[in-house]
Amino acid sequence: MNSTKRCARADYPPATEQTLREKTMQDMQAFNRALIEEFRANGGKLSGQMAKSTLLLLTTTGAKSGTERVTPLGFAKDGERLIVIAANAGAPAHPDWYYNLLAHPDVTVEVGAERFAAHATTAATADRERLIALIPYFHAQQEKTTRVIPIVILERVGVA
Repeated sequence: MNSTKRCARADYPPATEQTLREKTMQDMQAFNRALIEEFRANGGKLSGQMAKSTLLLLTTTGAKSGTERVTPLGFAKDGERLIVIAANAGAPAHPDWYYNLLAHPDVTVEVGAERFAAHATTAATADRERLIALIPYFHAQQEKTTRVIPIVILERVGVA
């Protein structure tokens, strides 16, 4: 007699790559919502495994929908400029937020308790190597994908 217990119900369809991707995406969206809520409630300070993370919140306008979208991202500083990468965890495609800022480069940035308007540009090829040196996790992300990961420069606007 086989003593192996069956975990899935017979009438439940087997998980496909698409359903697993959708579940992962739902889990990530829930994680990001909780992270954004904690970030805003505590002036940019996070707890648990994220306590030592250097994060910002980037608000973009949807390229197609026009809807505001908030994305937590790690960042580095280059003088007064903030630098983020469109790594998408090494996925084959750029993240949605990157397409959003290509269509609408005027964004809102939250760092700590501060919120300000910024303009986003993709780093020129000549600047890439210097900026990559500022981002300790860049190479680990680039190794996961064959696409060139964009480096995005966020510059504060409206500052005299």
